[in-house]
Amino acid sequence: MKLTVVGCSGSFPSAESACSSYLVEADGFRLLLDMGNGALGELQRHCGLYDLDAIFLSHLHADHCIDMCAYFVARYYRHDGGRCDPLPVFGPEGTEHRLTTAYADTPSASSMSEVFDFHTVKPSTFEIGPFTVHTERVAHPVEAYGIRIEHGGRVLTYSGDTGVSPALDELARDADLFLCEAAFTHGKENIPDLHLNGREAGETAARAGARRLVLTHVPPWTDPQVNLADAREVYDGPVDLAAPRQTYEI
Repeated sequence: MKLTVVGCSGSFPSAESACSSYLVEADGFRLLLDMGNGALGELQRHCGLYDLDAIFLSHLHADHCIDMCAYFVARYYRHDGGRCDPLPVFGPEGTEHRLTTAYADTPSASSMSEVFDFHTVKPSTFEIGPFTVHTERVAHPVEAYGIRIEHGGRVLTYSGDTGVSPALDELARDADLFLCEAAFTHGKENIPDLHLNGREAGETAARAGARRLVLTHVPPWTDPQVNLADAREVYDGPVDLAAPRQTYEI
């Protein structure tokens, strides 16, 4: 598998990065994890507008899904080649309604489903193209899912947004790469079931036996170097900070 960081800023885009979005590729199949603010523009550095094969939305906060509204425009109003066939979109209950409401002026109440084939995510194991994926609900104020992606004997785990969660520990069990949010700063924010700090991300990776940790979803007001140092204090494996256009071979 190849992982490309499209955007990794938390809560809102930074001067350097769009919000959460990650491209996973294998066997010619392209799966996008989340499409937050600014991600659609950055995505076009890595693949064509119409080259995605599926999208997974971890939850329906704007910094993880709002550029789906712009992507609707690109797919619905395409003139060259005609309207796109529906693209599989996996998301929590109410994804179609959320995006239609956010867009606010679709031609009809069902216009989103003319270019997106919506599938409701629940805790389960299923196939997306060549990938076997397992999803579990994680600790966040809205319905939110982490995802474990397996292919060719390798494992990528993406936390989505979450506080400390036993479900996340299991999703990351023995993962080759654990892409984990670290929005908070240890000793500063203490809000349960919302976000992880760098230390908690490191502790999760250690408990799970993950082989590599990549911290992401760090908002512009959080010092990423502090979170990186905090993670390294409690996790002995390699730790990176996600950065736009960074790629990983898994």
